[in-house]
Amino acid sequence: MEEEKKDKVEKTKTSNFKTVQDTSSYKNYDANKKEKTKLGFGRGFLIPFASGILGCSIVIGTCFGVPSIRNSILGTETNNFSNNSNSSANSGYVSQTSLSNYSDTAVYAANKILPSIVGIQVEYNVNSLYSMFGGNQTSTATATGSGIIISEDGYILTNNHVVASSSSDSYYSVSEATKITVTLFNDETEYEATLVGADEQTDLAVIKIDKTNLPKAEFADSDNIKVGEFAMAVGNPLGMQSSITCGVISAVNREITDSDGKTYTLIQTDAAINAGNSGGALVNSEGQVIGVNTLKLQGEGIEGMGFAIPINSTEDVTSQLIEYSKVRRPYIGITGMDLDERTAEANDLVVGVYVKAIDDFSAAEKAGLKIGDVIIEADGQKITTMDELTEIKNSHQIGDEMKIKVNRDGEERELTITLEEQP
Repeated sequence: MEEEKKDKVEKTKTSNFKTVQDTSSYKNYDANKKEKTKLGFGRGFLIPFASGILGCSIVIGTCFGVPSIRNSILGTETNNFSNNSNSSANSGYVSQTSLSNYSDTAVYAANKILPSIVGIQVEYNVNSLYSMFGGNQTSTATATGSGIIISEDGYILTNNHVVASSSSDSYYSVSEATKITVTLFNDETEYEATLVGADEQTDLAVIKIDKTNLPKAEFADSDNIKVGEFAMAVGNPLGMQSSITCGVISAVNREITDSDGKTYTLIQTDAAINAGNSGGALVNSEGQVIGVNTLKLQGEGIEGMGFAIPINSTEDVTSQLIEYSKVRRPYIGITGMDLDERTAEANDLVVGVYVKAIDDFSAAEKAGLKIGDVIIEADGQKITTMDELTEIKNSHQIGDEMKIKVNRDGEERELTITLEEQP
């Protein structure tokens, strides 16, 4: 029986195969068999074949309709800008550039840093020295800025000019801040802050609020930033808290002199920085702080030139402000003037730093420096400007010895200065 069944199966297969292949045998079948044969042919071959064609068309169409998949198949990049014009002309479509990665980067960085940025409002007393009603008149003024949370227990880093910008002229005088108020991210509560310490030379200050469990900002290594990398400025511009602007790092180690004549070494960015951004953060693509927004250039023909203090340079200043309420710096105790070749030759002197004055009981006086000396070397390095002398001096700690060489009445002398703390 098994052999007989097997024989029938083999015959059936052979018969079916012949039915498909041998079309001449259709003439010997009756009408019913023709219909069955046609139906068997459709079920066995045409329907699967047509379904396969349709499925392949859908898959291929979908793949080529999705740019990233199409790029994978074709081995081309749609954001190759150098080939845009040629590909447009030759293929009939415009190359596409995906901004999703850039957008995702900005969203991630913003979400990470925004909780660590605060809005700052400062109140001052303004005393008008001349009033149309006669006598002095005092009023209250406010200013806004930004800050960066640097500890969970309430310490906040900002700019000195945000919280300690007293000034005066012939018409009015502005007091030190009489009240500092801090507003946190997504929190309408106003927290009164105290000024811990401020440093005019670096334009940095630290304030503190009485609150714990704050989201401390994460710092990056600002020495490793590169020109062209992503940059985001975060702060409180024009009182609009928690605003971000995006751009790139335009330059590093840029020396900028502000309106008060102070020179800083800063990070340059084209991320928009406006009034009120001062003290806020410049962050990288990871939402890590790389700088403190401080300055911008403004005027006709100027766009996208903002500057931030590198975060690495703030760490020692910040720790000293918290510990001592000031920055302790080494001190020589002279007033100097730069001598260029023309000035030196005209006065029968040499190029260097001319000592105009010496503070009483200072390190300079104790070391034997005299008015009229010209400092030409410090720690073995040639000196031509007061800035160069200050830079070498600031590389030392209080109590260090610093060797200088002076030209006195045409003769060179070496002196050793024991640096003291700046009064």
